[in-house]
Amino acid sequence: MRIALFTETFIPKVDGIVTTLCQTVRQLRELGHEVLIFAPEGGFAEFEQCRIVGMKSSSFPLYPELRLALPRASMRQVLMDFRPDVLHVAEPALLGIAGLYYGGGIHGGALHVPLVISYHTDLPKYLHYYHLGFLEPHVWKILRLRHNRASVNLCTSTKMLDELRAHGIERVALWPGGVDADLFNPSRRCPEMRTRLTQGHPESPLLLYVGRLSAEKDIESLRPVLQAFPQARLALVGDGPHRKALESHFAGLPVVFSGFLRGEELARAFASSDIFLMPSRTETLGLVVLEAMSSGLPVVAARAGGIPDMIEDRVSGYLFDTENEAIAITGELLDSREKRCDLGRTAREHASLTSWRAATIDLVEQYKRVCEAKPFSDNPVETSEPRRRTSKALKRTTMFVIRKLLP
Repeated sequence: MRIALFTETFIPKVDGIVTTLCQTVRQLRELGHEVLIFAPEGGFAEFEQCRIVGMKSSSFPLYPELRLALPRASMRQVLMDFRPDVLHVAEPALLGIAGLYYGGGIHGGALHVPLVISYHTDLPKYLHYYHLGFLEPHVWKILRLRHNRASVNLCTSTKMLDELRAHGIERVALWPGGVDADLFNPSRRCPEMRTRLTQGHPESPLLLYVGRLSAEKDIESLRPVLQAFPQARLALVGDGPHRKALESHFAGLPVVFSGFLRGEELARAFASSDIFLMPSRTETLGLVVLEAMSSGLPVVAARAGGIPDMIEDRVSGYLFDTENEAIAITGELLDSREKRCDLGRTAREHASLTSWRAATIDLVEQYKRVCEAKPFSDNPVETSEPRRRTSKALKRTTMFVIRKLLP
């Protein structure tokens, strides 16, 4: 198959979405498929022998790591030359609008190509962390308008699947993530990495967080957990717009900010720690949880988002609802090396059951289904006449703007 992938975030950015897309492209290539990637410019012309069409972009003021790119009319010829069987849009924001225009809808868009959309970020919930919660109802309206053009909307967890359905998004299906069990492995344990992450105190218990340093990750909530165990140390692996605020928040405590680690370095960080803490309640999946489990690391995570899909509570990890529960569970694990080892072994067994190859094979089956299916019928839910007219006007206005950008 030939797949045209539209994504608002790609290499060199580091996050769970990029990991998912990179692993997926790699597996698609190994399975014999062709992929064309449209993404904000990042200095790369290709990835895994797949062409990257880099679009001129600029930083988003509220989140400088995120680069936004507008679609351009030149994309049409590139697509026509590639002749895709399916368009896959990951998180349609600005660049992804091109995918919604060229594919999807009851007629398959301007190029009459099936459209697949994948949902990776709980944007409506993120708004509350940036004092923009009042926009949530309006964001859901935009999401419905966009996602309901797709032949299928893929969600990375059952929680997100249920949430999209509850907000009127149709044709949803599950697309779980995977983990590289060879890379993230207990055998990567490294004394030098442990010494580095504990700032020269390898004998101290080491708590680990891996991910973006941003407001929606609730990293501040780890402070009372660390304070409850004066002998322990905390390593925050990652970077982001919230780093300076976190450095101030954790001032005077034994916390190391390592910045981003990649590949084997990251695998060594997981395997060299004692407990992985995941306080975030906005994860649509939380790939770092799977990577920690695959590394044989006990996980203590918030019971929220897509995380409960990965952890069987008190069997392959621990889930908490309150700060006091997180402290009690962490203390229970720190008191027993045997319990940590047993939990880590079970976590490794559970994580090893998932793979990027299996996830990608499932994705290809979704592609095939939408290619073989007839265009879906357009049967909107009964609404009042003024509301129906408003919705219709919004759709027409959106499509008019898109056509001006993308002839």
